[in-house]
Formats: sequence, C-alpha cells, structure tokens
Amino acid sequence: MSVNPLILNFNTYKKSVPFNEIKTEHYIPAFEKAISLARDEINTIINNPAVPNFDNTVVALERSGKLLNRLQAILFNINAAETSKEIQKIAQEVSPKITDFVNDIMLNEELFSKIKKVFAEIENLGLNEEQQKLLKDSYKRFVRRGANLSRERKDRFRTVSRELSKLTLQFGENVLADTNVYFLHITEAEDLSGLPEYVMEAAAREAESRNMEGWVFTLKFPSFAPFLKYADNRSLRETIFKAFHSRGSKKNENNNENIIKRIVELRIELAKLLGYSSYAHYILEDRMAETPENVTGFINELLEASIPVARAELEELQNFVADYDSGLQLQRWDWDYYSEKLKKAKFDFNDEMVKPYFSLNNVKEGIFDLVFKLYGIKFTRRNDVPVYHPDVTVYQAVDEDGKYLGLVYLDFFPREGKQGGAWMTSYLDQYIDENDENIRPHISLVFNFTKPTPSKPSLLTFYEVTTFLHEFGHGLHGLLTNCSYQSLSGTSVYRDFVELPSQIMENWALEHDWLNQVAIHYDSRDKMPEELLKKIIDSKNYHNGYAFVRQLGFALNDMAWHLLEKPTGESIHSFEQKAMAPANLLPEIKGCLVSPAFSHIFSGGYAAGYYGYKWAEVLDADAFSVFLENGIFDKKTASSFRKNILEKGGTEHPMELYLKFRGQKPSVEPLLKRSGLK
Repeated sequence: MSVNPLILNFNTYKKSVPFNEIKTEHYIPAFEKAISLARDEINTIINNPAVPNFDNTVVALERSGKLLNRLQAILFNINAAETSKEIQKIAQEVSPKITDFVNDIMLNEELFSKIKKVFAEIENLGLNEEQQKLLKDSYKRFVRRGANLSRERKDRFRTVSRELSKLTLQFGENVLADTNVYFLHITEAEDLSGLPEYVMEAAAREAESRNMEGWVFTLKFPSFAPFLKYADNRSLRETIFKAFHSRGSKKNENNNENIIKRIVELRIELAKLLGYSSYAHYILEDRMAETPENVTGFINELLEASIPVARAELEELQNFVADYDSGLQLQRWDWDYYSEKLKKAKFDFNDEMVKPYFSLNNVKEGIFDLVFKLYGIKFTRRNDVPVYHPDVTVYQAVDEDGKYLGLVYLDFFPREGKQGGAWMTSYLDQYIDENDENIRPHISLVFNFTKPTPSKPSLLTFYEVTTFLHEFGHGLHGLLTNCSYQSLSGTSVYRDFVELPSQIMENWALEHDWLNQVAIHYDSRDKMPEELLKKIIDSKNYHNGYAFVRQLGFALNDMAWHLLEKPTGESIHSFEQKAMAPANLLPEIKGCLVSPAFSHIFSGGYAAGYYGYKWAEVLDADAFSVFLENGIFDKKTASSFRKNILEKGGTEHPMELYLKFRGQKPSVEPLLKRSGLK
C-alpha cells in the first residue's frame, strides 16, 4: 500500500483532514497503528517507576491516544455525513476494537491504582480548578467503567460494552437504510395539488436522478415534511407518514425491534454490574438533573402546564377541520396540513410567504453578522481546505483582534449517504499541548436543508432558520472554548447542559432587529415587509402546546426504556404506547412506532437524556432574559456568556458556570411565559 495519509502529520492548512487523499483501505491499518501506539503510551505510564503524580499519570493519560482520537473523529463523522457500505463495514469492524482498547485501559488494575493514589492526595497537590476537575473526572470515569469490579465482573463488563458498541452502530445504519430505501412515486399531476412549486421542482429532479418519469418524494426531511404540510391528497399523506414512522419496524433486514430489546437488556445488565438499579440511575448521576425522580418530576411539571394548552389547540383545529369535512376525525398525518391552513386563517401567514426572504446565503451571512455583533468574530471562506463532499464549504474564524479561533465546515444538503436531521461535531477539539500551543478546533455543522434548484436558491422555512441558529450555537461552544485539556473542552459538558449554547441562539430568530437584517427577498432584494415580520413574531407560540407535549412524549418514552430494572416481555408497540400515553393527543396508528427509529437514544448520546432539550430550554429562556434586559446585541452580556459558558467547556460544574453568568439559579417561569403556556 502507498503511504497512509491517516497516520502522517497532516500537511494541510491548519492541519485539516486531507479528505482528498484518504481511501477506504487506509482506515483499518491506520486504526491498528493508532491502537498500538496508544497501548505503548499507556504502558509507559504503568511502567513508570516514579511515584504517581498529576503530571506523570493524569496528564499523561489525558495526552495519550491523540492519533486514535483523530481517526475516530474522521471515521465516525464520515459514517454519519457521507457513508457507504464500505465505510459502514469498516465502522462495524473498528468499533469493537476501540471498545476493547478502552476497556483495557479502564479495567487495568495497575493504572487505576496509580490514578487512585493521585486522587487520594487531591487536597494536597496545589491544583487549580481545571486540574482538579480533570483529576476528579478521570477517577470517576474509571469507576463508572468498572475499575472497582471483580475480575469476573470486569470480563462481563467487557463483553456487554463490546456488544453494545456494535448494536448501537447497527441501529443507526438500519434507520438510514430504511430511510433511503423508500420513495413515493407520483405520475399524475393532480396528486401534487397543494404542493408549492419548489417542492414539485425538487421532486421532479429526484425522479430524474432515478431515471423515472413524474415526481419522487423521499423520507429525507426537505421532501417528506413539506409533503405532509401541503399535499391535498390525504391518502398519499397517510402513505408517506406511515412509511416514515415505520422505519426500523418494517419486516425487513433493517428491523430494529430485536436490537432495541437487546440494547435495553445490555444497558440494564451494565447498570446492575456497576451497582445501579437502572441505566437511568447510572446515566443521571452525571447530569444536572442528578436523579430519575428529578427528571420525571420535571417532565410532569411541564406536561401539567402544556397539556391544557395542547388540548385546546387540538379542539380548535378539529373545529376548523369541520369546515372542510364535518365527518373528518383528525389523524397524525393531518396535523401539519390543517395546522398550516389554520395558521394562514388566523395570522394571514404561512411558511411559503416567508421562505423567499430566507435564502440560505442570506441566513448564513445574517448569523455570521450576529456572531460578529455579539462576540467580534469574523468568518472568511477558505478554498484551500480539503472537504469530503463538493457541497461542503469551510470558513476560518478569527477573533476581533485577528487571532485565529478555528475552522468551521458547513454541510447543508441531504444525500443518500447522510443521516437525517442536523448536528454539530468536530474533527479536532481544542486543548493546550505539551509545548503550550493552543490547538484550535475544527468544527463541523451538518444539515439537511432543501437543495437549490435551477430557478431558485436554497430557501429555508422559519423552522430551518432556527435550526441553523441552534447548530451554530453548538458550533460556538466548540469554537470558542479555551481549556487546557481536550476531555474538558468545548461541548464536553453534561448532556442536559450542552443544549444551552445552542438553544439560546434560537431566541434571535424571533427578535425584530435581527430578523429585519436577515430577511431579504432572494430575487428583488427587498427587505421583508414590516407586516410580515410582525406576523412571524405574533405567531411564535402557535401550537406551542402541541409541540411541547410531543417532545415531552419522546422524553417519557426514553425514560421508560431506561428505568427498566429487568427486560420487558412486552412488544415495542405496547411498551411505548403505555410510556407515551400521558402525552398522546391523537389516535394511535397501527404499525407506526417511535422507538425503532429513535436514534437519539439508541445510537446517539441521549439515552436517559432526551429530557435535556426541555431542561436546556429552561436555562436558555432564563439566560436570554438577561439579553432582553440589556439589549439583544449587548456586547457586555455576550462577553459574560462567552467567558462563563462558551469558553469554559466542562472545567466546572454547569450550575456553577450558570450562576457566574446569571447570578441566580434558573427559573422555569421565563420558559412558560415565552412559550405562551402561562
């Protein structure tokens, strides 16, 4: 084989990933090399005859495995954003090897003995706050990964965690495969009634790409979502709705039902091995919420506030539907369609009226400008950084004094090899290296926005504008971090705190002074009329109760699976139906399930943590009230948020960080008020 670029020092701008040089055959030998090097580094720590101390043990462990960390970031990010059968096979082969290596470290008695000796002296070492946090986290990580178990239990822990690593990867691959395999082929123009021109144009292009006549709709969000919202043909809405909500539960090779049961069974066993009554108890010990009781109490508090509002919204919509068809009983595939029509009737406003003012480029530049106003950061396009797909663009971020902050990859459009949804990740995290150089991060923001067509640029719905802001908030968290240690930097914080920097950014989407700068017609270049701006803001809480309850239903489902103390004999359908019953407002649909495609909790990092989105909404509403008091572009407030939240990563407990910014603990009242629930 030729020289393997994955194991060399990257000879690229800012040592960015040389995607143009990497081939699939490079991955396996590179991982073998990286794991071998990392083992040598660990053995050096173990065999060091000197008395264990913070530097020769804790810091040495923190700095080990840099090549392996780099390779994992590349492979698993590509597996999410631009995968193939070959990449998926490599990920399946590599994943258990990584798990075995991590277990070899965490279950190594000699290494843990050294960590334990340093930890026992924590009060006498003269460590600063960040060093203490690293030491505490290192010790805790060993304990939570089985370091205190007997030899027999350690062996079982290895087996369980290894199988889990493969199953969670397989779960995500199955969801993607089921998403890609389905398409709705329409050949009669009358079946397109109600659909906007841009939706039909995109569907025609999709059909053309498949060498088919007519129009093709897929389960990718930019295709599926507008079809449900605008298609007059109710039968076809039902068809595509059921296709989307049966992903992972169809009777095919992508079925996730047995995988779910096995994942849950293994998570229960892992928790029991470590002395916890459930996986939720294990996970929440390391979260702001701390206990399942606190989480369920929190969910129930928000349900109590939102259910009456949601029921009133449902009743109003059912009455509105009666004007169209007095005998029609609302079903789940009707909600978006009639909700959009009622919105137009109530506010003389719908998404199609505002989309021409939200071209992707306008919104991107508007977000760049917002970040400049708040933090003084400038973004410049770089054409000399290799990318993994032609759609990806890269920007360099510099501070107001011209100091380099990092690179930001932007990947906007759906494709077959990309998972659905939107997310932030990184190819390089920030840290201070052994030469005291501040290694700056390479952040990636991935979306699934509507592609441009020959006649129009990519135009965003208002929801997609808020999605862009949300992920950019995550990006700022990763970009602005300024920590000494990689394991504490950026978004390496409690899962129910990580959404604060992202969700607070969404608030600007409903502020007139920002909207007025961003909303510019893609063709005429006219600003959005004041009347239309006002309608966006006035309708901000439209059907918010329903949205609240729907998300809380997902959180209930998540907690139900992870509070189990023994495997359930129930079917997936029966189990989740009972779990989500308090949040169900519309009739159940046979064959439609949440769990088999619930990637957040079965292949992502949100197991026993989906409530965190709402938890962070409490934080962000409370935090944004400071901006509302001082001015939405107030640099002093932004500087405090940057200094106390964005730069700090996981160097302190999140509540301590929040108190430094806010001066008081968060209250649920600003969220209830902002959301129109109180």
